[in-house]
Amino acid sequence: MSETGTQSLTDDIPASGVFDPPAELAAQANVTQADYDRAAEDRLGFWADAAGRLDWTKPWDEVLDWTNPPFAKWFTGGELNVAVNCVDRHVDAGRGETVAYHWVGEPGDTRDITYAQLKDEVCRAANALTSLGVQAGDRVAIYLPMIPEAVVSMLACARIGAVHMVVFGGFSPDALASRVEDAGAKVVITADGGYRRGAPSALKPAVDEALTKVSGVDHVLVVKRTEQDVDWTEGRDQWWHDLVDGQSAEHEAQAFDAEHPLYIMYTSGTTAKPKGILHTSGGYLTQVSWTHWATFDLKRDTDVFWCAADVAWVTGHSYIVYGPLSNGATSVMYEGTPETPHRGRWWEIVQQYKVSILYAAPTVVRTFMKWGAQELEPFDTSTLRVLGSVGEPINPEAWLWYRKNVGGGTATVVDTWWQTETGAHMIAPMPGVTATKPGSAQRAIPGISAAVVDEEGKPIEPGATGYLVLTEPWPAMLRTIWGSDERYVETYWSRYGKDVYFAGDGAKLDEDGDIWLLGRVDDVMNVSGHRISTTEVESALVSHPTVAEAAVVGATDPTTGQGIVAFVILRGDAQDSGEDLVTTLRQHVRKEIGPIASPRQIMVVAELPKTRSGKIMRRLLRDVAENRELGDVSTLTDSSVMDLIGAKMPASSED
Repeated sequence: MSETGTQSLTDDIPASGVFDPPAELAAQANVTQADYDRAAEDRLGFWADAAGRLDWTKPWDEVLDWTNPPFAKWFTGGELNVAVNCVDRHVDAGRGETVAYHWVGEPGDTRDITYAQLKDEVCRAANALTSLGVQAGDRVAIYLPMIPEAVVSMLACARIGAVHMVVFGGFSPDALASRVEDAGAKVVITADGGYRRGAPSALKPAVDEALTKVSGVDHVLVVKRTEQDVDWTEGRDQWWHDLVDGQSAEHEAQAFDAEHPLYIMYTSGTTAKPKGILHTSGGYLTQVSWTHWATFDLKRDTDVFWCAADVAWVTGHSYIVYGPLSNGATSVMYEGTPETPHRGRWWEIVQQYKVSILYAAPTVVRTFMKWGAQELEPFDTSTLRVLGSVGEPINPEAWLWYRKNVGGGTATVVDTWWQTETGAHMIAPMPGVTATKPGSAQRAIPGISAAVVDEEGKPIEPGATGYLVLTEPWPAMLRTIWGSDERYVETYWSRYGKDVYFAGDGAKLDEDGDIWLLGRVDDVMNVSGHRISTTEVESALVSHPTVAEAAVVGATDPTTGQGIVAFVILRGDAQDSGEDLVTTLRQHVRKEIGPIASPRQIMVVAELPKTRSGKIMRRLLRDVAENRELGDVSTLTDSSVMDLIGAKMPASSED
């Protein structure tokens, strides 16, 4: 039966308001209270132990060099090869026949890739890149769909010490060009296309167009995926199968310094120019490996792990590639979207591969809520024991729905806070230790120092709202913004001093000292002098039984400074009763938060503008709310959504 009512979900919350760890999980959990105690007593010793889970060719001299903040060096003097730690060492340990990836293509084609097979593919690709003149320190751009060659390309770069820069396949030629130019990439790895919502989606034409705008790219390596016709530049373009498949599967890997650059990942900034976040090798691999094992309570011989992100985002880097592989895990990797060819596609995959750990974004959870729990009914999802949430704060209603309907009412939900810049989990419950609260990321993981502070940087009292900061360096931290140390300091380390990292997120501290993320501080509205989080209003709307998803923006208002404008998607069986529904939802928000948070306008929409990674493009909604010309819509899954919203906007104003 479809779970639609709020009451039935809130009834599931224990009287204490928290969910204790399942007894069976707690009894054999990877992380216990002793790990928190160890980290509190000797933070650097704790991270040294975590680094000891990896294979180092040369031991480090010093765990942390913080003599020149905010420029950290971790495990100084130590040397390792990231790819060897992710692949070779498992093969050498006799686990070569273990499946590294159950890969599922959107059209239904599948590939099971063992660690031994992955090692051979990575060695061939490393030899191929070397044959193209790629050397340690060179940058390689990767613009691929969710296919195994994306992982192979990343690991091949890591193996030879090249710096990979993965660009999401939904980005425009201009966006690709700006990143290729900023990174100074000399090789681009792409494909003819990938599959998206049941149809081939071309990629090679975007590369061709991008490379008319930049210089310095000597080679384009093209994977054949969709068999689409592509334009060809002789001397520059080569087919992956022609160059890579014929290479030797033997490759002698070299060790690199712990601070050797591993990858650049571009993330949006307050200016038009994206920020190239630089991550290095030893500290990054230490923290993603430990957190993947700890946060998800990974039992590598029995668990099947599925991170449902795109490999192009940091979630994919850390928890599709480097975390799972460094731990020798078996993962699922899926090319397509949740509704192709049907809305039960994910649960079909969970059933087929007996997935036990699922890591997904709140956006997709709310989409499943909208569709209704009946979509899960034909499938056996009872193998799921840990459910992760990533990308934005998860509202309590979605948390409870996820646990009840996806996790069968028994799975543990781990809500993780971290960023592209942090590289790995920073705040999250440990499933065998933490009594979880729906909607809270809880507390900093062992070895991490986080605080919520006021405008002056002083810790706030429980019950108050402030700004999230990190007060100690951490192994997986960004080392700089590529090409701009000055911008790095100014962006992250200037608000509260050079030894305090300002995350850019607002947070609430509850009476128990647990942290509730409120989203980006630039997603805070100022209504009649009151600072109101868009996340809080969205959560209030979604807690109403008729609403599946909500996006809230602040629009300029001559009276209040900003007015709250809400866009809501109704649940599958809910009826749009026009002004009656709008009045009901306004009253609900007043009751949940207060009169000051009552939306000026509420519009019922069929869809929200989202990127292919599932992020809601609130700036476009602000453009509509303020009757401005729309900004760039090239990264939207479906740009026609904005036409529908724009056409409906005038009818939804409050009298």
